[in-house]
Amino acid sequence: MSRVQLALNVAQIDEAVDFYSKLFGAEPTKRRPGYANFAISDPPLELVLIENARQAPGSLNHLGVEVQSTDEVTAAQLRLAGEGLTTTMETQTACCYAVQDKVWVDGPGGEPWEIYTVLAEADVPAGQLRSAAPAKSVRAAEPGPLDQPGGRCSCC
Repeated sequence: MSRVQLALNVAQIDEAVDFYSKLFGAEPTKRRPGYANFAISDPPLELVLIENARQAPGSLNHLGVEVQSTDEVTAAQLRLAGEGLTTTMETQTACCYAVQDKVWVDGPGGEPWEIYTVLAEADVPAGQLRSAAPAKSVRAAEPGPLDQPGGRCSCC
């Protein structure tokens, strides 16, 4: 089953976790300092909260679609490139406490979208890209780690 991902910047992670736990009637499935990840079944949603003082609370960090396999990520990259969209492929990328394969594409307003699959759990803080440069890329990846100006997560 695929599900949409919404990653939000928050000012206070504990306050945000409390609110979204009540809103969705669910506890985070993954919780680390400055980071929380909810796997909500109804509606199917991956809600990621990233404590980020440099961005307005509640602002969009990025969007995504979680899929079940690397084959689905590759198929999405081929489909998007076939539609003339610029994509950036990342494989075996460790970030947001997981190892992932993913493809990035920007929407018309510059909003970053990722289509990704989680391969394994990892002990890597949110927003810190730990792998080498993307294996296949038709442009440089725009999102950067949270500790850089702009503060956008490059990986969840």
